[in-house]
Amino acid sequence: MNVKEQVLNQLEKNKGEYISGGSLSEELGVSRNAIWKAIQSLIKDGYLIESKSRKGYLLQEDSDILSTQSISKYLKNDLDIKVIPTCSSTNDMLVDLAHDGAKEGTVIISTEQTKGKGRTGKSFYSPKDTGVYISILLRPDTSPEDSLYFTTIAAVATAKAIESVSDKKADIKWVNDVYIEGKKVSGILTEAALSMEMNKLDYAVVGIGINITPQKGGFPKDIKKIATTVFDKKADSKNKTSILVANLLDYYMDYYKSNDMKSHLKEYINRSNIIGKNIEIEKGNMKIRARAIDIDSKCRLKIKDEEGKVSLLSYGEVSIDIQD
Repeated sequence: MNVKEQVLNQLEKNKGEYISGGSLSEELGVSRNAIWKAIQSLIKDGYLIESKSRKGYLLQEDSDILSTQSISKYLKNDLDIKVIPTCSSTNDMLVDLAHDGAKEGTVIISTEQTKGKGRTGKSFYSPKDTGVYISILLRPDTSPEDSLYFTTIAAVATAKAIESVSDKKADIKWVNDVYIEGKKVSGILTEAALSMEMNKLDYAVVGIGINITPQKGGFPKDIKKIATTVFDKKADSKNKTSILVANLLDYYMDYYKSNDMKSHLKEYINRSNIIGKNIEIEKGNMKIRARAIDIDSKCRLKIKDEEGKVSLLSYGEVSIDIQD
């Protein structure tokens, strides 16, 4: 970390309390002038920092900028987190880092994507400062057949994290969407590279996008009726986004690192919002109308079509039949 990052780290650890310039200088092993320059740069970035003679510097409680430091102070797992204000796609950025040898547990987080990615080549709406976009790098010692778990673990972790900071109840639409009160609040995209010689995954990048607060003017017309946010207004999210992200990452890694890759499965099924309902499945150019019966131990969706045939699906875009 550079001096500015180290200063921010100390301010976040002592948020709401004064730290003297002298103690910061001694702690970090740099001059008081270097501390002052770092403070001025942080203020320019938008951090709410008070400065008082003989007291030092104080990061105000309502200073609410997402940063590596604001997340790390709540995080239990040892992860290599990088927070950036904007990028084209956190998944694309992390895939590049994976190719360059980045270690498992590398995480890229942004509050804006200019080319956010959804499933089947669709774009993911990622406006500035109203959502959070997270990508996690995994290097699993597992076969490709288990790759669906990386997505379903993310769905459970996201639902639990949302509930940890709000009074909203989150459920899951198979396979990769998190919903609140019938509207989508989060989407998940997992991308992976396969080692053909070893028949196992070289890496997996799990991308999670969450709508945190409403943007001015609301959602675009095409998603206005089907999308929602964790918080109803900006003020409700104060100092909670960092906790949400830290909790999500901890929930994810705890499930991922457990001895049983299926330890999340019961909760995933219990949170399903489609079991027992009539649905429509889109697979390429084909559409199937069926009833969702269950989710099996490999997270495949068990359905019964209109002719009574029962089958298992590993992928497909599902929508709930409005006539149900």
